[in-house]
Amino acid sequence: MIGILGGTFDPIHYGHLRAALELKELFELEHVRLIPCAQPVHRDSPTASALQRLEMLQLATQNQTDLIVDAQELQRAGGSYTFDTLTALRRDYPETSLLSFIGSDAFNEFTTWFRWQELFDLAHIVVITRPNTALNPLDNFFKTRLTDDRQILKQELAGRLFFQEITQLAISATTIRTLIAAQKNPRFLLPDAVLDYLSHHQLYQR
Repeated sequence: MIGILGGTFDPIHYGHLRAALELKELFELEHVRLIPCAQPVHRDSPTASALQRLEMLQLATQNQTDLIVDAQELQRAGGSYTFDTLTALRRDYPETSLLSFIGSDAFNEFTTWFRWQELFDLAHIVVITRPNTALNPLDNFFKTRLTDDRQILKQELAGRLFFQEITQLAISATTIRTLIAAQKNPRFLLPDAVLDYLSHHQLYQR
């Protein structure tokens, strides 16, 4: 099984990295692919450029071989759609179970995503939750796909909905950008290599 974790990563921080590593171990994955979004269609454009966010991801994961940076969305023109990404990965891994990880907030907006129903033809959807997460009620489309058995995710290539609570660090990219803009030190919220990169390129400074 392979995990897929997308995001703007603006910047990548320990919250992202810890979640990816924990999910990799929980689901006994071959690896997790971290896929930076080029042009989000459901949120504002990132502050850092696509190349800068890619380089920060590469710095953050350079010693973690089971976290793989996948730049495919940065190589496509136009908006970044999960459907296109999962279609490409399904073509590359036709006989492998794919787990697409999304946050609970994103899942609450899932039915607004491009060709959202067809995403289940390409991968399992794993919703990352935290204690007291507020989730919209599931309709029949989701209920018929819901499982709490990880073995089913291994046995089937795609099509299931799974909810997984993990240890989520209270770190956000927004907080990091705000600290830097206020000339405060965000050290210990993200890898030192990424912090050095931010300083060198004067990213997020007013």
